[in-house]
Amino acid sequence: MTNGKMADVKTAKKNIKIVPDSIYTFDKGYYDLNWFRQIDEAGAFFVTRIKNNARFEVAGQHRPALPKKGVISDDERIEYTGPASVKKYPGKLRLIEFMDDEGKTYQFLTNNFKLAASSIAEIYRQRWQIELFFKWIKQNLKIKSFLGTS
Repeated sequence: MTNGKMADVKTAKKNIKIVPDSIYTFDKGYYDLNWFRQIDEAGAFFVTRIKNNARFEVAGQHRPALPKKGVISDDERIEYTGPASVKKYPGKLRLIEFMDDEGKTYQFLTNNFKLAASSIAEIYRQRWQIELFFKWIKQNLKIKSFLGTS
């Protein structure tokens, strides 16, 4: 347990043991290129949304997009271009742009080049369903105290 001032990503980096071949998915609050590198070097994968101010260049196309499945970009391979970012994560990543059924677009960042782009988007969508579930609990159940981990 920590106080409210400690960033979630610091606690996660300290307490989550990275297991090879696992997929970790998280929101932008956990965006940390050093941590991404640790996950990658441990042989695991991550899926998150890219930050709006991320500086990168397209290094190539991973696979052609399948618009019928919601993927609207060319499923690009990217590299960071900012000097600090390159130092923290020098490798290539995969950027997937996805449009949901309501027309909202999302950009997902991952080090997983094996799964289909639609599968990457689905992994993130499932993470969002968990977040909506906890939001519903907080809004609808009368719980006097709640002890949990995140």
